[in-house]
Amino acid sequence: MPPQLHKTVRAGLFCTLLLVASVGASVTPSTASVEVWYGPDDRPLEQLVQTYDRAKRYIFVAVYGLTSPLTVKALVGARKRGVDVRVLTDRQRLNDPKQKTALSALREAGIPIKINRHDALMHLKQVVIDDEVNTNGSMNQTTSGNRYNDERLDVIRDHATTVKAREKFLSLWKDQERFQDWK
Repeated sequence: MPPQLHKTVRAGLFCTLLLVASVGASVTPSTASVEVWYGPDDRPLEQLVQTYDRAKRYIFVAVYGLTSPLTVKALVGARKRGVDVRVLTDRQRLNDPKQKTALSALREAGIPIKINRHDALMHLKQVVIDDEVNTNGSMNQTTSGNRYNDERLDVIRDHATTVKAREKFLSLWKDQERFQDWK
């Protein structure tokens, strides 16, 4: 092999190795995990309440239906421990006496609640906890959602995804055109 060609091949191999090494170095293993809980078999709400019981800083709940006494008890307990608990829900659900009772108990415990004022539904079913856990799926926080309905609740443990979910919740919370305090 002529010396000039040999230098060119070596330079090309060096560049290729450098590229492969830099790509490999930029890939970091993910510590994210996703658990999927199905109702009624997995009793997802009971598992979610255990997550509420471990919260240290905040629990932000955006949910269409919230009637479960388990949820109310856990959120009130978290509030008593000094956890920042907030709830966003849909105003149409206030026609349900169970929803109104649950929200009244939360409000009496000092948990702020906001309802949508826009015509569309506030149909999220999302919980964000301590920048560590966020959940979503089809399940409302109701006894039926936990014990009877075919439901799915995804529990995502990933900091970046959870921060994004928290920021979305807070943007809705601050949106005074679309949401208002429930009094």
